[in-house]
Amino acid sequence: MAVRKKGASQIAELANGIIDPVIARRAGISTALLGSWDEIAGADFADCTRPEKIAWPRRDFPGDSVGHRPGVLTIACEGARALFLHHAQGELIARINGFFGYPAIGQIRIVQKPVSSLSSRRRGPARLDAVQEKRLAKMTEGIENEKLKQAIERLGRGVLAGKKQS
Repeated sequence: MAVRKKGASQIAELANGIIDPVIARRAGISTALLGSWDEIAGADFADCTRPEKIAWPRRDFPGDSVGHRPGVLTIACEGARALFLHHAQGELIARINGFFGYPAIGQIRIVQKPVSSLSSRRRGPARLDAVQEKRLAKMTEGIENEKLKQAIERLGRGVLAGKKQS
């Protein structure tokens, strides 16, 4: 019998619960990997790459005691950037395995194709007017940790830019 939490649930949690098994069955990846791809790929490759699928090696028979064997991640990459991605694949594999917490990926397969639907989503930080910039600066002035302050400022820019002025 399933235990249900009392209270409200986030839509993202509900959607991921429905979508994750479908994506995992068809592509071998999770929405967590897709959602964190920009941080994993880094600034150099976030705008021109997209993970497509993970091919896990087959087990020879049900009692196979070899243990976990790393999979092959297929990444779509735009044009000539694939050459740079090929040279940086060792570092990218390390980042992906760090994300999973175990050596999940042993190899990357690069497929050249347009990734424009995701790259057009991010054009850079949102633009704020002078009043909103001052408001954001006032909200973050007491934060001592510089990385935390930058992350909150990015979040604030996204929130404030999305609001319509009344």
